[in-house]
Amino acid sequence: MSWTDERVELLKKLWNQGLSASQIASELAGGITRNAVIGKVHRLGLSGRAKSPAPQQARPRKPATRAPSHPMTHTAPAPSPVARGNLAVMPKATPIVAPLVELAPAPVAEVVIPMSERVTIMELRDTMCRWPHGDPTSEDFRFCGAKSPPGAPYCPFHAQIAYQPSLDRRRSAAKFAAS
Repeated sequence: MSWTDERVELLKKLWNQGLSASQIASELAGGITRNAVIGKVHRLGLSGRAKSPAPQQARPRKPATRAPSHPMTHTAPAPSPVARGNLAVMPKATPIVAPLVELAPAPVAEVVIPMSERVTIMELRDTMCRWPHGDPTSEDFRFCGAKSPPGAPYCPFHAQIAYQPSLDRRRSAAKFAAS
């Protein structure tokens, strides 16, 4: 492949006509690739080229829709304005807020675990509650040791504390923050 003077002149002519590098490479043939055409165009400094007169059609715009600012807020449909045209006054929509429903907390049974049931890690078995009591670095540290259901790590009382539904956790966190 070599760039003869005739090929360079044909390249300039085709480039100014607006042909693509691929089209020019197929016209020139003789082992000249698209990338070779692009490289030669840059080396010759042929940046200005005729553009094809392909008019771009404007896409129609979609009407803008606004989402409500809060998922529980709904806007009442506004009545149609009395006046027409650009002087029409549109009444403001008033938000309707749904009231929050407060659920009653489930009663929690208090269970007092006697000190005799608390066990060390060496005494802990598969059917015993693994709820920790105290500071793990102290000698008085123990586990609950009450009977737990098969496959469960905690007794029913400690399971209620450990596995709270997310709504209950938020409610108790809000009560804690309020006090």
